[in-house]
Amino acid sequence: MFTGIVQGVARVESIEAREGLHTLHLKFPQGFDAELAIGASVSCDGVCLTVTERPAPGVASFDVMAQTLRLTTLGGLMVGSGLNVERAAKEGVEIGGHPLSGHVDVSARIAEIRRPDNNHVIRFALPAPWMRYVFAKGYIGVNGCSLTVAEARRERDGSGWFEVWLIPETLRMTTFGDKDVGDAVHIEIERSTQVVVDTVRDALDEKLGPLLPVLEAIAAERGIDITQLALPKS
Repeated sequence: MFTGIVQGVARVESIEAREGLHTLHLKFPQGFDAELAIGASVSCDGVCLTVTERPAPGVASFDVMAQTLRLTTLGGLMVGSGLNVERAAKEGVEIGGHPLSGHVDVSARIAEIRRPDNNHVIRFALPAPWMRYVFAKGYIGVNGCSLTVAEARRERDGSGWFEVWLIPETLRMTTFGDKDVGDAVHIEIERSTQVVVDTVRDALDEKLGPLLPVLEAIAAERGIDITQLALPKS
């Protein structure tokens, strides 16, 4: 379990690429690896990885299996690449962000970057059906960082976009300042939001049955997500 408060940026020191398995050797920021033992969990760009070796102080090794390589951007890392890292949360720790499991749901693409004074705004394009779980002022995990959604828009096909505003401190502690339009990022949906949305959808399906697809199609033509109509108002 993680809190989504990124503790620094690790750099890829070397990669052992074998068929279906990559071993990443990551160099951590000073002090990050204090008492970091083999078997410990570390969030690396939002992906929960297990320490398999400690070859040197400040360095740890992680095995990334084929399934993870297929579903994430970790297979495209190069020597020198940076990753947002966070140690697993300890009992009693203050959760400044929101609980994250380190299990990536989907990848999004950066669609736009704006830089108003002292701020950094990133718009992410998210495929269907994941936009149904993203709401303005809600939480979302992006490359392991707990962020608040500033704006969100759903398209008729179920895809859409959302924006986050990043302060200088977030840019300093993460890799977001190095990202460009078109780059892929890992998304972890906030679980309680997902549970509520799926429960509402199941209830609507149970009550409306065959009529639900028809109502959804009519609502989509008018730019309405009928799931939102049944959600409690914030």
